Amino acid sequence: MLQSHNPSGGPAGGPAPAPIDRPIVLVGLMGVGKTTVGRRLALRMNLPFVDADHEIEAASGMTVAEIFAKYGEEYFRDGERRVIARLIDGTPKIIATGGGAFINDDTRALILRDAISVWLSAHPDILVERVGRRDTRPLLRNRDPGKVLAELARVRNPIYAQAHIHIVSNKTPHEATVAAILRALGR
Repeated sequence: MLQSHNPSGGPAGGPAPAPIDRPIVLVGLMGVGKTTVGRRLALRMNLPFVDADHEIEAASGMTVAEIFAKYGEEYFRDGERRVIARLIDGTPKIIATGGGAFINDDTRALILRDAISVWLSAHPDILVERVGRRDTRPLLRNRDPGKVLAELARVRNPIYAQAHIHIVSNKTPHEATVAAILRALGR
């Protein structure tokens, strides 16, 4: 089931939507589909797509997991904040962020001020199924993914709820999530 929330309250079927004049930033827990949905959304909107985690890896020459292991989460979050600040440069694009990016007060303030934020959410059980496909999530290493994701959802969802738009993406095809985002953007 998909739900969307458009705080601007613009009527559907009204005048042509204004052009997108700033980045659209996808936020939410790991496994929710920010990268996959982001790529498809970018194609549909004819905008560039950038994955913040990939940009961090390119800038550091290390994987996210290696950065966590060598320097810790705090160091990673500081680098993540700097990379996202560089990506939010006023030009329209789709940006997928890591699950913890929006939790950082400075990063969240920047996103809320200079971008359109879209919170993608899904039930933790669905996220467990999705994240089990890859072993690249530092916060899940040697831990029970169900417990970790349930706790992350409990702590982070109230923060994610500050995003401009909320899309629930449970067991639906990615294209349905893209369509819901487009509707919420008045497209």
